[in-house]
Amino acid sequence: MGLFDRLAGWLGLKKKEVNVLCLGLDNSGKTTIINQLKPSNAQAQDVVPTIGFSIEKFKTSSLSFTVFDMSGQGRYRNLWEHYYKEGQAIIFVIDSGDKLRMVVAKEELDTLLNHPDIKHRRIPILFFANKMDLRDALSAVKVSQLLCLENIKDKPWHICASDAVKGEGLQEGVDWLQDQIRAMKT
Repeated sequence: MGLFDRLAGWLGLKKKEVNVLCLGLDNSGKTTIINQLKPSNAQAQDVVPTIGFSIEKFKTSSLSFTVFDMSGQGRYRNLWEHYYKEGQAIIFVIDSGDKLRMVVAKEELDTLLNHPDIKHRRIPILFFANKMDLRDALSAVKVSQLLCLENIKDKPWHICASDAVKGEGLQEGVDWLQDQIRAMKT
């Protein structure tokens, strides 16, 4: 640890580290969102589907995020629960253009919310209603209704319309998440 790091720590300027789980069905845009949140010099040119999971890091003005990008393929979703205890926040990504699998997304969300490692924790959940660039994409309000988000009473949550490829809507979501995490740590 360098002198500057120690000095920053003593002065309370050191960035707080937070573990975030990024969940959602396969092809919802999780990896693309995480890629957009990284500094431009660290972004991958080609985003490929995540198999299993990957760990990515990015920073905001006051937080250092470690993001667990979890595969949304059916055969890998049972791995999610092994990371619930370490998660301090959740980003749940929904493909707003995939109306047929909205029921599956709701089932996975319900399973997550009822898991013993999540159920009794006041963990913030950021929803990205992604792929808003698609012609048939459902609005964030409609996605919220289909997922019955209004029933989540014991956790802070927020939904943002997003287009991960262009990076639209992502900063609003991260700002909200950062505010929630800072409020919990004080």
